[in-house]
Amino acid sequence: MIRRLYDWTISLASHPRALWALAIVAFAESSFFPIPPDVVLIPMIIARPGRAFHYALVATLASVAGALAGYLIGWGLFEQLGQPILDLYGKTEDFSAFAERYNSWGAWAVLIAGVTPFPFKVITIASGATGLSLPIFILCAIIARALRFFLVALLLWRFGEPVRDFIERRLGLVFALLCLLFFGGFYLVRYL
Repeated sequence: MIRRLYDWTISLASHPRALWALAIVAFAESSFFPIPPDVVLIPMIIARPGRAFHYALVATLASVAGALAGYLIGWGLFEQLGQPILDLYGKTEDFSAFAERYNSWGAWAVLIAGVTPFPFKVITIASGATGLSLPIFILCAIIARALRFFLVALLLWRFGEPVRDFIERRLGLVFALLCLLFFGGFYLVRYL
């Protein structure tokens, strides 16, 4: 089953609308969607390594646009969604203290979450909810997402064939590691 899914993803990577799919997934992942854009980006680069940096640029721009949407969700919907929940549990003062601490270190949170498997949408929404400086947020999001996607592009462009061979020979192991990273990120969100 994993082999069929992999082959299907690789074949879609060559589709004329694959670039749009990458942009949509990168945008959505930064604001509300749980699946990282790497599941589209990596097969696209493996299928067409000569376009690796173009794909990385599209993923970066769409992801930063999605990060802005996440920020707006946190900023604009916090009173309607977040505040009533905090009031219900009597945590309004706790959130004020959290917001102050978050804004002291928020730039680092955006940078770290933007490059790691940590769910980026959590940080984009938290940044808006706590009122992290928008220019700082945008700058950190650009740096983090560009670093992440261009590093993936560079590695796959440079070592594409050996990486593709490794993935295809050890597909089950690669799939298990990706699942571990994916669920590990959500575990960190829940318990840290």
